[in-house]
This record gives sequence, C-alpha cells and structure tokens, in this order.
Amino acid sequence: MKTTIAWTRVPASSKLTRVERSIIDRRPSPNRPLLVTQRPTTQPKQVTTDRSTAAPASGQSQASAQFADAENDHASSTSDGGVGVFRSAIEHALDEACRFETGCPQRLADAIRYAVLAPGKRLRPALVLMAAEACGGTIEQAMPGAVAIEMIHAYSLIHDDLPAMDDDDLRRGRPTVHIAFDEATAILAGDALQPLAFERLCQGIPKSAVAAEAVAILARAAGPSFLVGGQADDLNAELERGKTLDRSDDCTDDSSDDSSNDSAESQPLRTAEHLESIHRRKTGALFSASLELGAVLSEANSQQRARLADYAADLGLAFQVVDDLLDFTADAESLGKRTGKDSDRGKLTYPSLLGLDATREKARRLVESARGHLDLLGDSAWRLDQLARFVLERTH
Repeated sequence: MKTTIAWTRVPASSKLTRVERSIIDRRPSPNRPLLVTQRPTTQPKQVTTDRSTAAPASGQSQASAQFADAENDHASSTSDGGVGVFRSAIEHALDEACRFETGCPQRLADAIRYAVLAPGKRLRPALVLMAAEACGGTIEQAMPGAVAIEMIHAYSLIHDDLPAMDDDDLRRGRPTVHIAFDEATAILAGDALQPLAFERLCQGIPKSAVAAEAVAILARAAGPSFLVGGQADDLNAELERGKTLDRSDDCTDDSSDDSSNDSAESQPLRTAEHLESIHRRKTGALFSASLELGAVLSEANSQQRARLADYAADLGLAFQVVDDLLDFTADAESLGKRTGKDSDRGKLTYPSLLGLDATREKARRLVESARGHLDLLGDSAWRLDQLARFVLERTH
C-alpha cells in the first residue's frame, strides 16, 4: 500500500534556520517517488534532477524510499543531526493531536498547545522515525509513537519546571508554562498530556497487539522506576546536599575537620554511579522508549531491537552528559533556558563530580559506543549515526 508524507506549509514567520527553511522549500512532492536514503559521504553523490522518474535502488524497500531524499538529508544532517527533514511532518502531527473536543477548557487547551508546540529539538519523536527507517518501517506506521513520546516529554518538562521541583522560569527560549499561565494550570496541562499520549497510541495503531506493546513500553519508561523515579532521586540528591551544608554550617570549630566532607548518609547520593542511575532513568528512559517504539511499530526483528536498545542506552546518557556540560559552558540565549542553575543549587552533575575535561571525554566515549551498535543495521541506520555525532557536538 502506498503511503505519503502529509507536508504542511510553514509560515514565513516561523523561527527556522536557513537550512531548515531550504529543506521545506525544496521538499519533494508527496505524489513523486522519493530517492532511497544513502549514508552521505564527504562528497555527496550527485542525484538526478528529474525526481519524477527516480526510483528506489535495487534491494531497497518502497517503505525506506518514503523517507526524504539524499540531497536534503545531507544538508539537514550537518546542522541538526538529521532531525530537520522530519520536522514538518512531526509539527503537523503534534498540531493535529492538540486539537481538543468541546469540554476542554480553553485555558487548559492553550497551556497544552503552548507546551507541546513550543520550538524544540524534537529529538525524541525524530528518534522514533529514524528507528522505524532503520528497521524498514514507514513514517505513517511510526508517527503515533512519535507524537506520544513528545507528549510525555512535554509533560515531564512542565512538571520539572514547577517551583516544587527544579523551579525554572525559562524553557525553550520563553517563559515556562507555570509562568506564562499559572501553577495550577501547568500541573493540569501536564496531567492531561499523559493520557493524551496513550490515547494517540491506542487510536493511531491499527494492530491491537502492537498497540498494547507500545502502550506498555511508554508506560514503563514514564513510570516510577524510570522517568518519575529518576526525577525523585535527582531531587533527593539535591535535598541531601542541602542538609549536608546545613549540618556543616551548624558545626562548631572543634568538629570542623570532620564536617568538611559529606556525611556517610549522603555519600551514596553524591557519586558518579548514582548520577548515572538518575540520568539513565530520568533522561535515558525516554530515549530508549523512542527507539523501541520505532522498532515495535515497524515490526522489527529481535536483533534489530537489541541493537537499537544498546544504541539508546549510550545515546541517552551521552545527551545528558552534554546537557550537564552546556549548563556550565553555554549562555542562556543559545541554550533557551537558564544556565548555571544546577551548580548554583549544588545539583549533582558530571562537571561537578568529574571536571569539564573528564566529562567531555565521557561524552565522547559514550557516543562512539552508541555508533558502534549500529554496524549490524547497515546503511539504513546512517541517520542515527549522524544524530549521535550531533548530540556530542551540539551547542543548545
């Protein structure tokens, strides 16, 4: 069955980079067959100017040919890890998913759309689509998972930014939801996004067994042992650090030598091992779920799923390690959120534990390991390879 991408016209006022704008302006017609994606080389291979007669290369499926052509892929991959080629389709799907029936209060609907449709990297939904591509699937198959994962991500950001948690007032370059609206509305918007995510999976996946597995994957990743549990441990580590400093301030001069280090009780919460446990759950779980959803929705085999799982474990941790670095080295304007807050609050981060140079080396090793897991997937996974490079080199 032939499937096509539902491209939408992006207004000229949209905040897109020059490369992203050129990709959208040169997007292929959904009525034409697309060139098969190939891993770009230093000198991109020439492509035919008559795309109306281009056909999939021998040995490649029509499904893989649905993804964008090599010329545009190469331009996008150099700027954003290849996410840009999917951006229009993702934004359109998210916009459609945030249109609500009568009964949803307008203020709540506005807050949800404000959070979900805010300008963002869209890494997680792109990972769903890239995983599907690597396993021979289609955008149509994978899009319900892409929308669902971004809804869960958006909910987690809303709640993480609340005063009771990370207490942030800037996200993606603009006021956080509880600042733009109010705290109660922000909480409710996050609450609403969770069932909405699972609704998208149930309604958008035609095979009930596949839908059930997708729901289970996302529920586990977003639950108390992973996303929520990682956030709880992150807050506990910060709380214990505060208690240790309070105890240190209360000590007399006679006991000052004994109070210079964290207490034995708090030591387990101030180690690289504990920090890795937090990041693998708080951040890594949704990266893993993104790739697993893409594999499940494209009905991948067990070997493909295993390779993607290993890739996700390394990539998710690498992303957070780089995030910790950027909090120390980037500025708020380029990052789109406050910088230096983690260190100011005594939050557990890799630079605070290892130093900047060792943290950079850790990120490099993780990315190289992630790329190594893609070897058995062949050229169909080249976009995931480009994304891994982007995670290491990103500045925002």
